[in-house]
Amino acid sequence: MHDIRAIRENPAAFDAALARRGDAGVSSDILALDEARRAKIQQAEAAQAAQNKAAKEIGAAKAKGDNETFERLRAEVAEKKAQVAALQTEAKELDAKQTDMLARIANLPADDVPDGADEDDNVEVNRWGTPRELDFAAKEHFEIAGVAQAMDFETAAKTSGARFVFLKGGVARIHRALAQFMVDTHVDENGLTEMQTPVLVRDEAMYGTDKLPKFGDDSYQTTNGWWLVPTSEVTLTYSVAGDVLEAVELPIRMTAHTQCFRSEAGSAGRDTSGMLRQHQFEKVEMVSITHPDESDAEQKRMLRCAEGLLEKLGVPYRTVVLCTGDMGFGARRTFDIEAWLPGQNTYREISSVSTTGAFQARRMNARFRPADGGKPEFVHSLNGSGLAVGRCLIAVLENGQQADGSVILPEVLGPYLKGKLTLTADGDLV
Repeated sequence: MHDIRAIRENPAAFDAALARRGDAGVSSDILALDEARRAKIQQAEAAQAAQNKAAKEIGAAKAKGDNETFERLRAEVAEKKAQVAALQTEAKELDAKQTDMLARIANLPADDVPDGADEDDNVEVNRWGTPRELDFAAKEHFEIAGVAQAMDFETAAKTSGARFVFLKGGVARIHRALAQFMVDTHVDENGLTEMQTPVLVRDEAMYGTDKLPKFGDDSYQTTNGWWLVPTSEVTLTYSVAGDVLEAVELPIRMTAHTQCFRSEAGSAGRDTSGMLRQHQFEKVEMVSITHPDESDAEQKRMLRCAEGLLEKLGVPYRTVVLCTGDMGFGARRTFDIEAWLPGQNTYREISSVSTTGAFQARRMNARFRPADGGKPEFVHSLNGSGLAVGRCLIAVLENGQQADGSVILPEVLGPYLKGKLTLTADGDLV
């Protein structure tokens, strides 16, 4: 959500920032609506003052026995009362329209975000690891012998349709181990607090985290109105909605491992093979609620938390800062981490770490009280994948694949797999 005062103060700068995203300027429309709304409020206040004045004069007219004046003033009070009600209703309608308009406008990019139209204009800022040289033709995850029999898309299609999967046996266990490894690392080494959150949320939570009203088609809604979360960013971030936190409580750092649900609207024909793009998947999410002065440093910290997981797993990756044309709706700045997938001979996104500034906080009225006791200010909120579990499974399987169809697993998973670090070509863990 945008601050209407900032738009009033510098509409040209607001439109210029939107233009960097490739969006049309809308300040003139917003300000015209804002002017009409404020005019109705002023008219209502003037009518209320006239009503109050006439109401006071009624008593004096009655005391004097001036029935003519009494009746005229009584009619005037009734007229002004109706006028006030009508003007207040019109002002509320204009206010709701303005709020809806502001809620549908993307966040403004940070000054240091590179300009660009799409993913081709993203800028690489880091690269770690060297892709392993294979003396055999690399396979995609679902083609590896030890994996193919344990990654059942046919049964999933029978029960749920396309873009679902049954994981069985050793592969299911590796998937679970990866999630446990991620959460333990975030808690024990990265200082995040583990949370167990709902996956069903109300409209307010989706709205407050900028998923509504613009992106309702991207998520699933139950018949009684709940939404299935697209990520636990929604629940973790909204946990501070309406709060006035003390400055000493910041930053609040949280992590959660949950099921996530996305309709993948508009993605027909993309990544249809394997489990790269699913309607239901698991993710370990990171969310930080910070003081505005600390949010940029916090984003870098969160990025290192996610990169560190891939380094522990021995998965080569590269990190890019997204250009203005490729950023998500609510982000001021986003870093994507892309893991190396030998089967596709390319890097694919495995994590996005974004700062929203006060964009979400303003929508959900999440504030903090400065240490000097000044007026409460909006917090900043950040979110990041740490990591997408299914995509991490793909990366681990493809990077560990062997010529005979087996997979050598990262040593850090040993404690979660009772030391069994080989998935055989028959699908057994040994």
